[in-house]
Amino acid sequence: MKTISMIAAAGLALLTACDVSHPVAVVGPGNKVFKGAATATFLEGGWFQATNGSTSCQGRYRPSGQTGTTTFPVKCSNGLTGVGTATYETPRSGGGEIVMSDGSRWKFIFGRAALAV
Repeated sequence: MKTISMIAAAGLALLTACDVSHPVAVVGPGNKVFKGAATATFLEGGWFQATNGSTSCQGRYRPSGQTGTTTFPVKCSNGLTGVGTATYETPRSGGGEIVMSDGSRWKFIFGRAALAV
């Protein structure tokens, strides 16, 4: 029994250390597209970063829990900040919206669908 517990603990430790990356696309005003990646860590949440070449934006999020929806702060290199809300369609894809400090609403997409933007 002790061996099984040790194996389970080692497996959980490996899972918590695994990072999984997904493509991200953010579409801002005037259909300005930002591309990047989101990196998720099991049990710890993750972060994303996206750029359009001159401006970059990033945010950090916690695991979504039971609802499949997470809210996260966003900060951009041009001084804009915002709050994003994303819903997971699958564990590796979904999307939502970022409401920026200037009142603009940006579309947030992660997973395979981000590659098509």
